[in-house]
Amino acid sequence: LPAVTNAPQAAAPTVNLTEILAVIWLAGVVATLICAAVSYVRLRKKVAMTAPLEGNILLCDSVSSPFILGVIRPKIYLPSDMDGEKRELVLAHERAHLARKDHLLKPAAFAALALHWFNPLCWLSYALLCRDIEIACDERVIKDLGSDKKCAYSQALLDCSAPRHTAAACRADGLRRHGHDVGVGAVTGKGRDAIFC
Repeated sequence: LPAVTNAPQAAAPTVNLTEILAVIWLAGVVATLICAAVSYVRLRKKVAMTAPLEGNILLCDSVSSPFILGVIRPKIYLPSDMDGEKRELVLAHERAHLARKDHLLKPAAFAALALHWFNPLCWLSYALLCRDIEIACDERVIKDLGSDKKCAYSQALLDCSAPRHTAAACRADGLRRHGHDVGVGAVTGKGRDAIFC
């Protein structure tokens, strides 16, 4: 009888957990960056029609709240119907952001967040950073304007604030930020009701 030989067994496929986790991490990074890119493009389209006011300040009919847009050559966008003392107070806030280089800090922080999207503490840290940025700007403006402008300044900020959607966290806009009400409280030293002082 012919000799019986054992045929080699096919190796069972192995699951590489490291590769799977790497793919999931990369997908999360891409999704987070796409969120930011889509939000940025939408905002760019929204402010396509503007009128120059002075320097890097633009007026726009399609926005209801002021913000800064751009990294290399940042511009301040204001609602067209904003004027008078309110405009000056809001511009002081936005110029404080530019002086502090917040238009560079927030994108850098968001890039770090995109790399660590899986860590809830990083999302919390980013939200707290946005809040602290606002408080620091408010303190800087009040220091320059004087304490007698606290009520007018906090009222101007509250008039400009608006509810935000979660996805908008990808944006680097102006007064509509995380912790804005906290910033107003820090300005007045009394909390949200301080606008009635």
